[in-house]
Amino acid sequence: MDKPDLILLALNESPVLQLMERVLRAAGYEVALVHDRRGLENALQESTPALTMLSESFAGENGLSLAEEMLDRFPTLPILLYAEQDTSGLAKSVLRGGLSGYLFPPLRTDDIVETVNRSLARARHLGDWVRREVKRTTSSLEKKAKLSETERARFETIFSNIQDGVIVLDDEQKVLLVNDLVCRAFELEGDSLIGKPLLEAIPNPDLASLLDHSGEAVPKYHEITLDTGQVLSAQYTPIPKIGAAITMQDISYLKELDRLKNDFVHTVSHDLRSPLTSLLGYAELIDRIGPLTEQQRDFLTRIKTSVQHITSLVNDLLDLGRLEAGFDTRRESVHFGSILKYSLDTFDNQARVKKIELVSNIAKDLPPLRANPIRIRQMLDNLVGNAVKYTQDGGRITIHVDLQDDQIILRVSDNGPGIPPGEQSHIFDKFFRASNVPERVQGSGLGLAIVKTIVENHRGRIWVESTLAQGTSFFVVLPAYVHADQPVTPVSSS
Repeated sequence: MDKPDLILLALNESPVLQLMERVLRAAGYEVALVHDRRGLENALQESTPALTMLSESFAGENGLSLAEEMLDRFPTLPILLYAEQDTSGLAKSVLRGGLSGYLFPPLRTDDIVETVNRSLARARHLGDWVRREVKRTTSSLEKKAKLSETERARFETIFSNIQDGVIVLDDEQKVLLVNDLVCRAFELEGDSLIGKPLLEAIPNPDLASLLDHSGEAVPKYHEITLDTGQVLSAQYTPIPKIGAAITMQDISYLKELDRLKNDFVHTVSHDLRSPLTSLLGYAELIDRIGPLTEQQRDFLTRIKTSVQHITSLVNDLLDLGRLEAGFDTRRESVHFGSILKYSLDTFDNQARVKKIELVSNIAKDLPPLRANPIRIRQMLDNLVGNAVKYTQDGGRITIHVDLQDDQIILRVSDNGPGIPPGEQSHIFDKFFRASNVPERVQGSGLGLAIVKTIVENHRGRIWVESTLAQGTSFFVVLPAYVHADQPVTPVSSS
């Protein structure tokens, strides 16, 4: 036989208390009486009442306040409030306090039993619903746990078999994840890397350089050369609320192809230089043999122009080959502003012919550069020359030089035709020319490739910002030689 429900009566001594006890026992309930706050707390702690009936004023305390305290500790406990009289605000207070209901005189036996039964039925219904929800939630969590294990295994399989190297870091640049390709490349055990700072786990100078430049706005690509000669192209990508990811692609075969191509171009260019020089020399001598007709002179001029163009192209290729081969080792302490002024003087006449406004703003007291003055002049001639060449008549070119954090920053801006957005990433490639360059404007497509190589050989950076039909700006950042202890080398205009 089931044990009867326990009803806890927290009522003051009165005929009502006796009536309640007698009616509830007659209805088959077990009844417990308490007369003060301590007795109430002990009863709630030691027994499990199915329902509590509380006086509006119990042992000198406010019954509603006591009920709210009880519900904070036992949220599913049904509580009925007994009041001496029904007032206009009583029902609202009972509902606001979360109680199950209330009773007030005159009391009838049927009303007492019906109110208690209804409160207990509602409590049982709520309990059943809570149990169902707990069961459903538990089942859902179990399914998610099983699914999570399956997804985790799938993720680990995919992550381990990715053909690119992947390192995931937290906000403190400690290793969270690393895949097999990275472990093989650096000859390390994957488990030994987890949780360690990246540079402690993989002490590679190229990797350290990548992290040093990770906070910059320019693209975060870097080449990592391994002891085996393998070359990896690494990219640093921030991940919000996690840290960052470093992906690495093996580009060794591309570097080898590039070397073979460069060797071929350099060899061909070198072999072409001598016959081109001879061809140009003989073309110059034709004038001296005898008089030429006007048409012959025109043809001869075209031959000279074409040969000079090809010779210029060959010279650029040879120049680029020497730069890429690392032959540019000359370094002196030179004044960047002086070199720039000579370069501007060179193009001043061309700018006047095209009625281009050439504006320069060079910061005072710039520190010197540790650089090859010939290469710096070549870089500036290419950048300023391109701006003059591609800016329309009546345009404007601005050259700005400033110093920030021991770095000299050059900006060459024009209001020319701009570079199409899809082509800006290729603007420093060899032989590349933008699709919107007018046919009358000649060029080899090597100038900016040479500029980029010169800048990188001087431990600098270069990038472009351009808006179609509005203009282009080239930015060059070079480290200043702030600890120079030797006099600045004078720069000639030649």
